[in-house]
Amino acid sequence: MTSLQQRLDAISGDRLRGQKRGLEKESLRAQPDGKLALTPHPAALGSALTHPHITTDFSESQVELITGVHSSVDACLAELTEVHQYTARVLNKPGQSSGDEMMWASSMPCGLPTDETIPIGRYGSSNVGRAKSVYRMGLGHRYGRRMQTISGIHYNWSMPGLDNDSYFALIRNFRRHAFLLLTLFGASPAVCSTFVGGRPHELQTLASGTLYMPHGTSLRMGRLGYQSDAQGTLDVSYNGLEGYAASLHGALTRPWPAYESLGIRNPGGDYNQLATTLLQIENEFYGTIRPKRVIFPGERPLHALRERGVEYVEVRLMDLSPFEPIGISASTLRFLDVFLMHCLLSDSPPDTPDEIHELAHNQHLTAARGREPGLCLQRQGKSVSLMQWGSEIIERLVPIAFALDAAHGGQAHAEAVAHARAALLAPETLPSARVLASMRAEHSDSFVSFARTQSQTIHQYLLSLPWGIKQQGRFEAMAVQSLDDQRAIEASDTMPFDIYLQEYTSPARLGRAAYEPVPLEV
Repeated sequence: MTSLQQRLDAISGDRLRGQKRGLEKESLRAQPDGKLALTPHPAALGSALTHPHITTDFSESQVELITGVHSSVDACLAELTEVHQYTARVLNKPGQSSGDEMMWASSMPCGLPTDETIPIGRYGSSNVGRAKSVYRMGLGHRYGRRMQTISGIHYNWSMPGLDNDSYFALIRNFRRHAFLLLTLFGASPAVCSTFVGGRPHELQTLASGTLYMPHGTSLRMGRLGYQSDAQGTLDVSYNGLEGYAASLHGALTRPWPAYESLGIRNPGGDYNQLATTLLQIENEFYGTIRPKRVIFPGERPLHALRERGVEYVEVRLMDLSPFEPIGISASTLRFLDVFLMHCLLSDSPPDTPDEIHELAHNQHLTAARGREPGLCLQRQGKSVSLMQWGSEIIERLVPIAFALDAAHGGQAHAEAVAHARAALLAPETLPSARVLASMRAEHSDSFVSFARTQSQTIHQYLLSLPWGIKQQGRFEAMAVQSLDDQRAIEASDTMPFDIYLQEYTSPARLGRAAYEPVPLEV
């Protein structure tokens, strides 16, 4: 059997340097008092439908900032910083927003109003714009709008020369070892009580208005996060493109009784959701990592994957770090690069239904109790210490970090791995522990007070960074162009929306007929 080191030695420096990456970072817009800003997406940010770098996620109050594709970590973070700078300036200027808003620094939301008053994203009158809003309306009905206000940061990554099987092997190992990332980088151990109002939960009370888990790492990725009974029936296998596509095809075409009862439209004629199937569209399938492919206009993502294969992976489990101005650091991205290479180069046996259930158990346990001394996870049916398993993985990252440093120069990857090793061995230094320590020491155990202070500090920092007339002009021009592009799309529509929706959600759009749906329970 070929060893990891042999596989690593077989990769040229050019291929290692050929890794590509991009970031998508969500943040709620918040008021100075720590409550959700209910104002529309500021016009000065451009069209949320067509702007290449600034859009909204679920809510009109939730910006999503997007980079292009970059060959270096530093260039990727530099672009994301610049997009943050422009956004902060718009939020700070009366007339473009309320003039006193800021981007919320935490993954878990600020103070929320009643569920039905959280505004869903609006994208204009075009068919594609209306479909985006109807999809979000469906998410609100299915999961609750509050749950959708959770924010995260997604890391898109690729390396030249990988085929579908290689990407799926990477994905299987990523899912096996994702607990380590939740432990090292989880930064959401506490929430504002408004988030769970009226919902059952296992959280403990820390102070008035604040709930938490004493050893929690990432409540966002636990049972409070993107969960539902419907998706709980999905045991999607990652043993190859064909099986993965068939699993998703089944979820996208199988009616779900509760969603059938809701119906596509209400008695008044307004749309409730795009479809009554278990998933409305592919993006509704929540996972820690996804195989992805850039799609053509109007194309379904599943069709793109089936026709042209996997182009990159999207890492979806990273919390926003409230201690970083743009939510993530260069060291964290370099650790992710090393970690993804480890997932790619290590042996990756096929997954099984038993292992899929085991991984879900490990994820929920780590999210809620990841810093608990002596905590054990399940590995191939046996109990293993999280600390022991995590340390074993980190040791295997060392030669990969050295290889990446040899290719790029310097020792930044090795330093990132060394920092992670030290943090794992000193749990009090992990971001989730630092959040609770800061809340305790400086904010009377108040989550909102802590996150509001961090948000205000970051907002002022972004405003203080150098910003030139050319940068301002470039972003203003992008905003104007995006609004023009939206109007052009709206003017070109000729198809009635109900026909557009019927055609877009047709099973025929999902790809080759040779892929037959499989039962949702493996």
